[in-house]
Amino acid sequence: MAASGRCRLLRRRAAGVAYRPGWEVTVATCFTGNVAQPTGFALACQLDKGLGADVDYMAMRRAEDQAACEALSARATHLPFLEAPHRGYTSAQMLFAARLTDDRIVDDVAAAVAELLVAERPDLVLGPLCIGNHVDHPIVLEAIRRSAADHTVLLWEDWPYADREDRVAAMPAVIERLTPETRARRIAACAAYGSQLGFQFGGVEAMTERTERIAEERFYPLRAY
Repeated sequence: MAASGRCRLLRRRAAGVAYRPGWEVTVATCFTGNVAQPTGFALACQLDKGLGADVDYMAMRRAEDQAACEALSARATHLPFLEAPHRGYTSAQMLFAARLTDDRIVDDVAAAVAELLVAERPDLVLGPLCIGNHVDHPIVLEAIRRSAADHTVLLWEDWPYADREDRVAAMPAVIERLTPETRARRIAACAAYGSQLGFQFGGVEAMTERTERIAEERFYPLRAY
């Protein structure tokens, strides 16, 4: 799902099932912070999804994130940084344009990711390839570049943008064929983001149909980008 900027930290374990058998997975969502009374474009981002101004939109998003991670047998971690509409990006066009020159949040995100890496000691770090060019996703990627130099890093194709654009030119380092079980988990995780389904897909049925057309997930080496 379209996310508030995520990275995934994977650690091998002796037994059990997580996102993949043999891995213990932490999903860190970077931009989940609250603004007490959002205004302007930030408020419009929840009103246009049928949510009232009195709804705590980010609390809802965090709960959806938790439910999605449960569907994947992963652990959710929420970092407190503000999404782009709360950082001076005042239109949908700005969300997919260049980063503002005074937006230096990447420094804080990189520091938080570095602390998380020390705490989690992952064997593998996954981050966004930044397909779709949402302004928050390259911030997460840059934070990973700064903080994960000593880790193995792979990049995923951002969903739901990946099937709207041409295939990535670089060769993937890992290709995972979806099985009936992993596809069902992916659909269940996406369905957990109820506030986003209509906006991103047109509803759960359309999301399911698009997901069922995906045969594989591709992961790319960080050094290629």
